[in-house]
Amino acid sequence: MNTTLDLDGIVAAPSSIDPVFLRTPVRRSPALDAALGCRLIAKDETGNPIGSFKGRGTEWFAATALHPGEAIVSASAGNFGQGLARAATRRGHACTVFAAATANPAKLDAMRALGADVRLAGADFDAAKAAARHYAQEQGLRFVEDGAEPAIAQGAGTIATELLADAAPEVVLVPLGNGALLEGIGSVLRARLPSAEIVAVVAAGAPSMKLSLEAERAIETARADTIADGIAVRVPIASRLPQLRRCCDRIVAVDEAQLMSAMRLLHRHLHLVVEPAGAAGVAAILAEPARYAGRLAATVLCGRNIHPSLREKLLAD
Repeated sequence: MNTTLDLDGIVAAPSSIDPVFLRTPVRRSPALDAALGCRLIAKDETGNPIGSFKGRGTEWFAATALHPGEAIVSASAGNFGQGLARAATRRGHACTVFAAATANPAKLDAMRALGADVRLAGADFDAAKAAARHYAQEQGLRFVEDGAEPAIAQGAGTIATELLADAAPEVVLVPLGNGALLEGIGSVLRARLPSAEIVAVVAAGAPSMKLSLEAERAIETARADTIADGIAVRVPIASRLPQLRRCCDRIVAVDEAQLMSAMRLLHRHLHLVVEPAGAAGVAAILAEPARYAGRLAATVLCGRNIHPSLREKLLAD
């Protein structure tokens, strides 16, 4: 099986992606640089209609990978489901999204508002994914798995092409969930800026992807316990692990306190509300400041869709 992502698709993707998701701003702050001890370039993916980078991949996927009128089923913690619902329904595809009973209620409401038929199943994202897969097989519908579809990773890769038009970072820190963001960005960087160090970042409470990539085999965990619901993976997609390993030099884990500290810094210095997964790259710098001292670092602020209770806590600080 060929696990290499086709870079031609990344080049072609902007022609079919709604422009509201493209050419996103790069945020910089001397005060943030001073707090982190490095020079940070933050690619801000929070200002679009769904509040995350997911619209890039779902737009390209819906434009190129579906038959006319084809109904689809997926699972999501919330951001991917919003992107898929928006991209699919505006092209005439019915979209059913399974989510965990514990999912962020704001994300559930947003998916419904964008046209998704949202169904709750299981205690976490991977349980909801299993239910979605079963339902799709039972109904004879197309199952769409974030992280497994090349077009979704290609859409995410457009972030890297935009980033490299602005700068040549020494190190790029990428939040790692099911892997579409890392696969897209990492594939572009390996081809166009091979000198860049690529660091994948997971939550310490959801270590499945770190364990799997380091062991070079899929390792499931019993739980994924983290405030960073966007990267709370228990069950990796085994078929994409070889490519993901080639797309990063290191995999690091950040704890909950580091995620909260990163969110606070981004709010204080960039005036942005960023969800925990979106702050993972900054959290990784906080975890190992000496490693990044003085370097030109880049990360993706990949989403803003924070849980309401966490938003209250952040804004109260």
